[in-house]
Amino acid sequence: MLSERRLEVLRAIVQDYVGTEEPVGSKALTERHNLKVSPATVRNDMAALEDEGYIAQPHTSAGRIPTDKGYRLFVDKLAGVKPLSSPERRAIQNFLEGAVDLDDVVGRTVRLLAQLTRQVAVVQYPSLTRSTVRHVELLGLAPARLMLVLITDTGRVEQRLIDCPAPIGETVLADLRARLNSRVVGERFTEVPSLVQDLPEAFDADDRGTIQTVLATLLETLVEETEERLMIGGTANLTRFGHDFPLTIRPVLEALEEQVVLLKLLGEAKDPGMTVRIGHENQHEGLSSTSVVSVGYGSGDEAVAKLGVVGPTRMDYPGTMGAVRAVARYVGQILAES
Repeated sequence: MLSERRLEVLRAIVQDYVGTEEPVGSKALTERHNLKVSPATVRNDMAALEDEGYIAQPHTSAGRIPTDKGYRLFVDKLAGVKPLSSPERRAIQNFLEGAVDLDDVVGRTVRLLAQLTRQVAVVQYPSLTRSTVRHVELLGLAPARLMLVLITDTGRVEQRLIDCPAPIGETVLADLRARLNSRVVGERFTEVPSLVQDLPEAFDADDRGTIQTVLATLLETLVEETEERLMIGGTANLTRFGHDFPLTIRPVLEALEEQVVLLKLLGEAKDPGMTVRIGHENQHEGLSSTSVVSVGYGSGDEAVAKLGVVGPTRMDYPGTMGAVRAVARYVGQILAES
């Protein structure tokens, strides 16, 4: 275990390096921070931190910079989450409240996160496997043609055209709509198939073919939509950090183009807590010089998806964690009210 004083020295090194982008020397540390010890003691502490792998010397004449291990200790032990100011919180709320539908909510969230943190923002659409049905609408377009509209509790809307094997009357359509909603509203997608399997039996034999066609389309929609979707924004922000990526920014950009990689980065939505992955903790080789801060969001107590940011390991962790957490909270509120 590091002594309190060495933890303070590490905290000062991280803060200075993140703020100045320059390797940090013992003289600068004693001048900038009230460490209450001599430069010689600070030098000894820095040598001990370097021996234990928390800081490193990038080149011979330079001061020291934090390693992945140093940033990890900083995040776990030393960094609080920096709360946003009241004007910042009001601005977030006003910006998100202007959204007209789920795509707009996700789009605005991406832009907001990228602007607040000046990093790359990634927002996962609410997962339909964790969603519930808010309403199913059936609209007659022609005697044997319907439109099915599925609305989820997270505001997602899916539409499908259905060509029926025979014309369907308005009375049967109204009956089907009512029975369908009475069974599936408020239920999870995964529960719906078992809840509707015997529904055709409630109708005349002549209408059962059409009822089965409608149910088949509904179930196909549920299955299709379990595929996860993402929106990403602020990639241009990475160009400001060119010197933070040891060789080139290209591997980072290539990794960010792969949806599977991004979903793994954000982590499981059912784990809603704040996650910070630093440097080599990211499994993908192209992202070993980045850090990822992510958190779950949802319209109730349960997370339905994740959002987060990707940036260099030389990141303002307290500020980034505060922004990500605040945005997730407001998105959850918007979904709950939608």
